[in-house]
Amino acid sequence: MSALTPAEIVAELDRHIVGQQRAKRAVAIALRNRWRRQNLPPVLRDEVAPKNIIMIGPTGVGKTEIARRLARLAQAPFLKVEASKYTEVGYVGRDVESMIRDLTEQAVNMVKAEMAAAVREKADALAEERLLDLLLPRRAGEAFLSNTLEEVAPDASRDATREKLRAQLRAGKLEDRLIEIELAATGGPMLQLFGGQGMEEMGVNLQNMLSQMMPGRTRRRRVKLGEARRLVAQEEAQKLVDVDEAVAQAVQRVENAGIIFLDELDKVAGREGGHGPDVSREGVQRDLLPIVEGSAVTTKYGSVRTDHILFIAAGAFHVAKPSDLIPELQGRFPIRVELEPLTRADFVRILSEPENALVRQYTELLQTEGVRLRFSPEAVEAVAEIASQVNQRTENIGARRLYTIMEKLLDEVSFQAPDLNGKEIVIDAEYVHARLAEVLKDEDLSRYIL
Repeated sequence: MSALTPAEIVAELDRHIVGQQRAKRAVAIALRNRWRRQNLPPVLRDEVAPKNIIMIGPTGVGKTEIARRLARLAQAPFLKVEASKYTEVGYVGRDVESMIRDLTEQAVNMVKAEMAAAVREKADALAEERLLDLLLPRRAGEAFLSNTLEEVAPDASRDATREKLRAQLRAGKLEDRLIEIELAATGGPMLQLFGGQGMEEMGVNLQNMLSQMMPGRTRRRRVKLGEARRLVAQEEAQKLVDVDEAVAQAVQRVENAGIIFLDELDKVAGREGGHGPDVSREGVQRDLLPIVEGSAVTTKYGSVRTDHILFIAAGAFHVAKPSDLIPELQGRFPIRVELEPLTRADFVRILSEPENALVRQYTELLQTEGVRLRFSPEAVEAVAEIASQVNQRTENIGARRLYTIMEKLLDEVSFQAPDLNGKEIVIDAEYVHARLAEVLKDEDLSRYIL
């Protein structure tokens, strides 16, 4: 688990997200507390519960991005789900326990990928031998004779040919040659049929049963050697991975470092005494409660405890309030952070400061066509001002408004870019107003375009 200090975590988040210092501090402390817990004596470690967080704020202010970047920093299994897609058990829809199954599946894939990377060198060597066997097949009796007490006379000419092919293979001279390879077949439609939404319990049991009953199958594919090298190396790496050890590590990682970002929590806020959909909303909350409090969830990898999974919930809470959640659930989210609406000054910073700033993204995209795009500071100010105005006049969707405006602004340049190779396009304030003036004048039109 990452041992970054809270200040280092905030500094990393600042590289990608503008503002929202209170939210960044809250998640930084929560992440650091997870590292602190791992260093406690075992007796006390199990007693320390995660400090779950509710982030309150309008759409497009950075709630999801903060959680996503936090998971990358923690190198932890991370799952983003919308609370509104779950229903109370008995209704049509997904049950809340499926989020733990999804998180565990993700963790298993993460650990397997790490283990495969660790044996990559050995897998590449094995893949090379398999490809050489395909390019220069063994003689019919060779494999049999080599398993007897007889000595097989070395064939100098054949060995020399194999080494020559090896040199060509490593030099990349055979990449476009078509060869036929045999690969292990993945689970077919029958295995996938029972893993669908709303049938999680049945899917777990039937999928395991069917996978054990069905023998290992292979399929033949005709591909270029370069692609064959990748596929065979991937298969060899999977053979070298200890699946049982990967599952054990993944389950432990989920239980001690897993993070679930529960978006749209306000959509299921509702109290007893409701009718119609309100009943289901409260039911979802009651189903969520044992997961957040700590319980054992059955997955195809065994039982997974949720006691120390960190839950970061988020919602606009325009209509409902956190106090509309059932009291037991409120108590499981002790940290409340209110995110600030974005201002014009924030938009200017979002456009130009972060490593993934929008201006940089569009500049680099068009550079691939040989077009040099240059934004003047006044143009950035103008785009920020227009985004702020449109958010005030219509629905406030925060920084997401910038994507729409930038697409509209650069529509003509993006379309003509292949014919503008070697040219420099300067985007200034005059260009911004000229491209967006008509849309800004017509408020009804701007509702649909911007």
